[in-house]
Amino acid sequence: MPMQPAFWQKHLAGDRMAPVYLLVGEELLVLEAADALRAMARRLGYSEREVLEADSRFDWDDLARSSAGLSLFATQRLLDLRLAGGRAGKDGGAAITAFVQDPPPDTTLLISATEWSSKHEGAWTKAVDQGGVQVVFNAPRPNEWGQWISQRMASRGLQATPDAVAMLAERVEGNLLAAAQEIDKLVVLAGDRRLDAATLEGLVADSARFDAFKLTDAAFAGDGGRALRILAGLHAEGEELIALMGWLVNQLQLALRLANARDFAAQAKVERLWPAREQLFRKALRRAPREHWMACLARAARIDRMAKGREQGDPWLEAERLVAAVAEPRAAAAFT
Repeated sequence: MPMQPAFWQKHLAGDRMAPVYLLVGEELLVLEAADALRAMARRLGYSEREVLEADSRFDWDDLARSSAGLSLFATQRLLDLRLAGGRAGKDGGAAITAFVQDPPPDTTLLISATEWSSKHEGAWTKAVDQGGVQVVFNAPRPNEWGQWISQRMASRGLQATPDAVAMLAERVEGNLLAAAQEIDKLVVLAGDRRLDAATLEGLVADSARFDAFKLTDAAFAGDGGRALRILAGLHAEGEELIALMGWLVNQLQLALRLANARDFAAQAKVERLWPAREQLFRKALRRAPREHWMACLARAARIDRMAKGREQGDPWLEAERLVAAVAEPRAAAAFT
């Protein structure tokens, strides 16, 4: 039977790892759970880690080869298997089942999937459940949303009144990743102040950078509708486009550096991206090649010139087209 998420933190504090883990469900929660498990592995002396990206072109024999390979330094190893789409297929199911039935010594297999439903389950998931640990991380239900935000804020050292929690829940529109990012920013903005609704509203209103985060996060997440609504709202409120464009350009430059990197994971580590943001950019880069991000940067430079009166055109209209293209590369036709 899958482990309940409520017992996950207690498991992480233990002194022994299971031979295999299956962490699935809501993207943010899975990414954070996987990151916490990697930290546990490091604490327990797992000094080697191999990442396996199990996409449609993945050779499942690689899992068997990695399992059978001897450690170069006779240390414990973590095999970090990212299951694209949440489906292992016939070959993958057989490979995972074989691992569970005869796990190699000093090796733990971590399987994570951020797309999951009961349709993804099969004989291999039952094998994992019997021989290891399976945890399904579901998003909070509507009636649990306020409690989740309150607990998340408390875990980050924030004290907030119920009305502040309710206000934040309304602002993030039930978006789990957006809520987590907003809370992280409030840690910086609020300091050790106790947050009530008025204080929260003031912090958000006084920080253009805070709004720019929301805009770019929605765009790179592929949520063009939300990104455009945020942009329209900022325009209506009289925000300065140049200030907003500064952060968008910063993130486009980051996307291009990641696109140019030979090793995405290594570059993401250099950029100090936390797991959720690493996944955000990984998915964004899958939607378009590096040339697209170069074109976006060129368009951003032109918008900056328009906003400063150095070039003819409507900078807000061009910003809408740019945001749409970041969210959905096929919208890049708007550049013409």
